[in-house]
Amino acid sequence: MKILAITGALRKDSYNTQLLKAVKELAPQDMEIEIVTLHGIPLYDGDEEDKHGLPASVKALQEKVRQADGIIIATPEYNFSVPGVLKNATDWLSRSGNPFKWKRVGVMGASQGPIGTARSQYHLRQNLVGLEAITMPKPEIFVASADRKFANGELTDEATKKVITSWLAAFKDWVAKS
Repeated sequence: MKILAITGALRKDSYNTQLLKAVKELAPQDMEIEIVTLHGIPLYDGDEEDKHGLPASVKALQEKVRQADGIIIATPEYNFSVPGVLKNATDWLSRSGNPFKWKRVGVMGASQGPIGTARSQYHLRQNLVGLEAITMPKPEIFVASADRKFANGELTDEATKKVITSWLAAFKDWVAKS
C-alpha cells in the first residue's frame, strides 16, 4: 500500500513533520509512506496560471497524490485554522484535474496547545470535502502538548505511539475499502 504523507508545515523542526516521521516508523510493513513538504509551491495566482500553466512543483505533487493509494495530511494550527501554505497547496492541487477526487485521506496534527490541532483539522476536513476527497471520520488523532512528546526530532511518548499504531491500522483498513 502506497501512502503519501503531506506535512502542512514548512519549519524544519515542525512537530507535524516529526509526527509524520513517527507515523512512517510505526507503519505496518506493507505500508510504504513517502513524506513530502510544500516547499517550492508558489502562491496561487490565476493570472500566472493562465500565462504559464501549472508550476512544475504543483504538477509533481499532483502526480504523487494520483499515484498514492491514500493520503495522510499532518496540519499545524495557525490562528484556529490551517496554515496558509497548506490551503494554498490544496488550491493549486485542485487545478487542471483534481487528484484528491475519491482519494482516501487521513488527517492528523500536533501542537503545543492543550487540544492539539482540532480546529485546523476540522477546517481541513471542510476543504477536503470541496476537493471530493473521502476523509476518514474516525478515529481522530490530535497530538497535544507536543513539546513534551517529542525530543531531538523523535516521538518519545509511548502513549502517543500506541494511538498512532491504532490509527494506522484503522487508516489501512479505510484505504483498503476504496
